[in-house]
Order: sequence, then structure tokens, then C-alpha cells
Amino acid sequence: MMVARHTTALEALLVEDAFEGEVFCNEPMARHTAYRIGGPVRLFVQVSTFAALSQLVKRCNEDAVPWVVVGKGTNLLVSDEGFEGVVIVLGHGFRTCRFEEERSCFVVGAGIALAAVVQEAFKRALAGLEFAVGTPGTVGGAIRMNAGSDREWIGSQIRTVTTFSASSGLKRYQGSDITWSYRACSIPHDEVVLECEIAVEKVSADYIRGKMEGLLEQRKKSQPYGDPSCGSVFKNPAGSSAGALIEGAGMKGQRIGGAVVSSLHANFIVNDEGAHAVDVKNLIVLVQAKVKEAYGIELQPELTFLGFA
Repeated sequence: MMVARHTTALEALLVEDAFEGEVFCNEPMARHTAYRIGGPVRLFVQVSTFAALSQLVKRCNEDAVPWVVVGKGTNLLVSDEGFEGVVIVLGHGFRTCRFEEERSCFVVGAGIALAAVVQEAFKRALAGLEFAVGTPGTVGGAIRMNAGSDREWIGSQIRTVTTFSASSGLKRYQGSDITWSYRACSIPHDEVVLECEIAVEKVSADYIRGKMEGLLEQRKKSQPYGDPSCGSVFKNPAGSSAGALIEGAGMKGQRIGGAVVSSLHANFIVNDEGAHAVDVKNLIVLVQAKVKEAYGIELQPELTFLGFA
């Protein structure tokens, strides 16, 4: 295919017939975030293979175009103005899941929904992922954020993680070599999580069902389960509950525009009536100020911001 001389390396790649991915220009991120909020991005690209991913990242770097890999947008707030860069999503080639019985582990792609792996474990009566029932997002995002609670988290089940970066290529980490901490892990941010191995063990199906049903019922009762949100907005300070601090500061039900602090769980800000990203951002800042004033504690956001100055 002939390409105009003024076309950049990135643009030339994306118009090639051989490029293994789908490309959308000026794609509204409101279609791709749990908040249902977000302006347009320059390019939204779903890559189907590792070759497409590595080519895309290389061309972005050559053209000095910012890029970011996202999952299902469950922990993401995109500005109303959007993002003047490339948003990359891992497509079907990264959504594999197979169980290796002799090693008692799942080998899964980073682009697959965590919920799909949880359900596969349940069907096979394999324990280790019950804590993640009802947790949205992809496996890659769960690893990056070390998804879980203060008692159980995904990092404790990880045997290996395979990543990619433009500078160092493919890497394979042992789970024990990664530092797993609260809502974070030590994998460098310029490395894209591609695949992981998750350890499980055979147990009674009734045990798994009981634990999962109990956790799911608890979440439905204590969280605004059906409302558009990014989940917990703030990290829990050491020895404290962010939700309790926000409620104690009188912020439950506080509203800015269409964004409101949930009356069910104060650490959730929901999109109640066509909220804009600026509404959510301003409400986050207000909550931080009120909690600081009341308790002297600076709450740290748990969500990721994209496109903000």
C-alpha cells in the first residue's frame, strides 16, 4: 500500500493491511470506562497479537506519541478533553486461559476478564481466586494493582508474570521476585503485562460456592454495585478506612454536578446524572480537603487519571 510522504511512522503502520488490530480515530473514552465518562483519544487501538503490540509501541516511541495500555477502564478517569495520544487495548490474542493440571495453575493472558478466570476456577472446583468474585477489570489490571483485600490478594497466587517493554523486550518474573504491596506491585510502569501463571488447588466445590456467594452478597449490600463508578476512589490509610473517614467528615451524599459520594459506601463516587470528568475530579479534591481538615490525613487516590494536566 502506498503511503503519503508526510505520513508518520505510526500512521503508516496503522494503515497497513497486515497490521493485526483494530484502529479507531477520535474514539470517545466514555465508551470504554466503567464511569461512562471520558473525551476522545487521538487513536484507540485494539491489538490482536504480540507482533502488533510491539510494532505499535515502537512506532509511538519513534514519533514521540504518548501511549497507555488500559483494560476495561474500571479504575480509570479520563478527562472531558480526552487524551492526545494512543490508548492500547489487548485483544483476543491476549485473552487466553488454559489450565495445566499437572502444575495446578492457570496460564492466562493479561487481556482476559478476571471474572472469566474466577468462573473457570469455580467450574473446576479450584480454590485460590474466590476473593476476586465480583471484581471487574482484566487480569493485567488486577496484577498491576495487586487486586484484593487486606487479607487476600492476587499477588499471593501468582507464579510467574511475563511483560514487554520497548527498551528491554520480553521479561519473565517469578511471582516471588515481585514486591506485592497494597494496590501496587514492583513491575516497572513502562512494562506491559502480557501473561501470568496463577496457582490454584483442588478443593470441595461446596466450599468455593459458599465463600464466593458470601463475598458477593456482602459486596452487593455494602457497595453501589450497579452504579457507574471506578470502585474505591481512595486507598485506605494505614490502620484506617477511607470510607469511614469520608463519612466521618460529613461527605456522604455530597454532590458536584452529576458526581456524588455514594450514600451506601463513602469511598465510591458514582456517576449519578450525566457526570463530567471535571465533576468527579473536583469532588475528589473536595473530599481530600474535608478529610484533611477533619483528621489531618491526606487521602491518596486509587484510580488512574488520563488526559488531565
